Amino acid sequence: MLGHLKPDFKTIADFRRDNRAAFLPLFREFVLLCRQLDLFGRELLAVDGTRIKAVNNKDRNFTRTTLRQFIDAADKKLADYLHRLDEGDVAEGGTGGGSRVHNLAEKIEAIRGKRDRLRSLLADLDRTGESQVSLTDPDSRAMAAHTKIGVGYNVQVAVDAKHKLIVEQAVSNQVVDMGLLTQTAEPARVILGVEQIDVVADRGYFKIEDIEACEKAGAVPYVPRPQRGPAVREGFFRKDEFRYDPAQDVFVCPAGQTLAPHHQGKLRDIKKIDYSNPAACPTCPLRARCTTNVRRVSRLENEAVLDRMAERLKARPDILDRRRETVEHPFGSIKQWMNQGAFLMRGLDNVRAEFSLTALVYNLRRALNILDIAELTAAVRK
Repeated sequence: MLGHLKPDFKTIADFRRDNRAAFLPLFREFVLLCRQLDLFGRELLAVDGTRIKAVNNKDRNFTRTTLRQFIDAADKKLADYLHRLDEGDVAEGGTGGGSRVHNLAEKIEAIRGKRDRLRSLLADLDRTGESQVSLTDPDSRAMAAHTKIGVGYNVQVAVDAKHKLIVEQAVSNQVVDMGLLTQTAEPARVILGVEQIDVVADRGYFKIEDIEACEKAGAVPYVPRPQRGPAVREGFFRKDEFRYDPAQDVFVCPAGQTLAPHHQGKLRDIKKIDYSNPAACPTCPLRARCTTNVRRVSRLENEAVLDRMAERLKARPDILDRRRETVEHPFGSIKQWMNQGAFLMRGLDNVRAEFSLTALVYNLRRALNILDIAELTAAVRK
């Protein structure tokens, strides 16, 4: 059709820059087209995130801790150079001459300049309340990806399980996935035009406020509960080994004893109740496997939403495997087949536009694998 003409890198870069505002609406229009073509099952969404590298080397990313360390190191080196400069002056008889003294003076001036720049960056962090700063791409953040730390962005997708098409995508510089479930799943549910849909995600999304909001929005969550806390670290009985009895508002421990409400507090503005049985713990035969003092188990006032989710997961143990096989397909295709292991644009708005284009191309390729070209072309022209 184009006579084998291929745009060069400058043409592609200009196209991406000049049309960035159109990529997200175009992506959503294609999602609606796929819905009309019945390419979505509209029964199960898999939500996940991946870290994609930004145009920012990790050596040009600083946290408060690293800035303070670099400033301290600069102060020590500066003090050493000043001491050596004084010794040089004495050796030169107070004339201030000599190439060695001149070289030290240049080094001192360079270190002072670097220290002042670092202090300015630290002051900026204190003023803005941010935890880190990136110099090449100011919107990018240092994030953990498996065992490595890289500077990049957090890409979120909601993928329909039927044909592994991306329904919704978003890019943020939030370092963790926690708290991003509802804002990824709810727009996908709306686009698919269903009142309720199942949503599965990994344990990185486990946050009770987000899970509750997701359920209220009509996106029924399936998120495994992470096992964490002091008891897990010490090798004691986990919280899920204590059975809650809602009728009596007590926990039943592995030894069969009841733990009643004992203390109330707050966790992120949510009422938290601690349950314990101080009379039973000292003589309990399982004490060595449970606690070193009196065992306490806490429960949040809205924890019933987690109980309902645990029952759903128990009834559908295979759903977590479906999540993996569903959501890893687009990420694998985008990073390997499309070679999108790093962003080419800088700034959060530009990066969002770039990934909207990437997600559109992925969906287009998937649709062409499912339908023939004539059928898809006819649908586009309607």
